[in-house]
Amino acid sequence: MTNTDPLLTAKEAAPLLGLSDSSFWRRVSDGTIPKPIKLGALSRWPHSEILQVIEQAKANRNAA
Repeated sequence: MTNTDPLLTAKEAAPLLGLSDSSFWRRVSDGTIPKPIKLGALSRWPHSEILQVIEQAKANRNAA
């Protein structure tokens, strides 16, 4: 059995980070959130990458 990493839409990923859709896209533009995987016209983010954004924010907080 393969362990899959679910792909999230912006509407699914933004609430995990406590962001509105527009703030989510701003963070993608400024590089805080990785660019999406493009599947045709669809944009998706691996769940693991969203969790890494959270972990990075925690690490930055602890380093400050």
